[in-house]
Amino acid sequence: MRKILLSVFCAAASVAVSTAADAESSVSISGYLKMSVERLQLGDSAKSPSGETRVADNSSRIYFRVTEDLGSGLAAIGQLEFRPGIDSGTLTAAGADYVGLQSKSLGAIKLGRLDLHYFNEPSEIRSRAGSYKASPVSLLVYAGGGGTAIANDGRTPNVVAYESPRWSGFSVNGAYSSSPAGNEADIGSGIRSGRAWNVVPSFGGENFLVGYSYWSSKNDAGGDTVATGDQRSDRLFGWYRWSGFKVGIAWDKSKIKGATTGAELSNRTAWSLPVQYSWGRHTVYAHYTRAGDDKAIAGPDGAKMWAVAYNYDLSKRTAIGLTYAKIRNQSGAFYNLDNSAGGNGSPSGAVAPGEDPSLWAFTLFHSF
Repeated sequence: MRKILLSVFCAAASVAVSTAADAESSVSISGYLKMSVERLQLGDSAKSPSGETRVADNSSRIYFRVTEDLGSGLAAIGQLEFRPGIDSGTLTAAGADYVGLQSKSLGAIKLGRLDLHYFNEPSEIRSRAGSYKASPVSLLVYAGGGGTAIANDGRTPNVVAYESPRWSGFSVNGAYSSSPAGNEADIGSGIRSGRAWNVVPSFGGENFLVGYSYWSSKNDAGGDTVATGDQRSDRLFGWYRWSGFKVGIAWDKSKIKGATTGAELSNRTAWSLPVQYSWGRHTVYAHYTRAGDDKAIAGPDGAKMWAVAYNYDLSKRTAIGLTYAKIRNQSGAFYNLDNSAGGNGSPSGAVAPGEDPSLWAFTLFHSF
């Protein structure tokens, strides 16, 4: 698989530097490389040892973007995103991939695998050399005490989406997925077909933005557990910037119901207050985020998180940063730092109920 993907890279690069037959067509290659040295510690844990020092990729990625001018303000567009695991030597095609049409006056239609709902929050703490794991999504997009991701906590597959231009500050994005959990397998299955909807109206200008994101999903067949039930999530978000300051807010209410019984399996509210300040080459980010106790689950399972990161720009493309993040879980909660036990961390970073993960990270970032 890796050899195939490398062949694709080489072929695309050859196209990008060659003389195109159509002068209006172009292929661009961009992305960033981002690595961290981390110290992860699990507080209130009986594990031995309860911490580890690790070198981890921090969501490095490579983009191939295609544009062809079709005339009359219309263009064909496309993107392929690849994730190189720099520390482990892996290469995956797990990014935001799409092909579509874009009009300067009417907006864009995209078909593919896209970011929906989960990323609509105003914190920039994971940008540049801030740690990916310090994002408020660690609490904002999880339900059931931290065990179930809303909107996949990542890209949604099988999507057709519309993205409007901004009309006097107002815009609206809408998306439909024919199967949000994976490839379709409906014919002859004898089970319910899945689907998902996401609608995001927003209003903003140069120094502010306010928006709302609606998410509703049903997996094929579905089930009557928190992990397999039908999801509904409503999120309000916004930010305001003046001088070097930026302050924001996000509020999220997510529910999960049984696919066959309709019983409420999860009902929790979370919110986040992010701030940042930039001066010269320096930026400081911070946020306080809280997930309330799940009303549909017995026992205390709320959590709170705070994080702070410092970023120093060595140039327009290169930065170094230092991040600290901590989650305090109640006895029944197991919220974790975003992807700390996944591809940007290690399996031993998984959190058991009541454990409190904290992280120090020194990060080096370079974009190209």
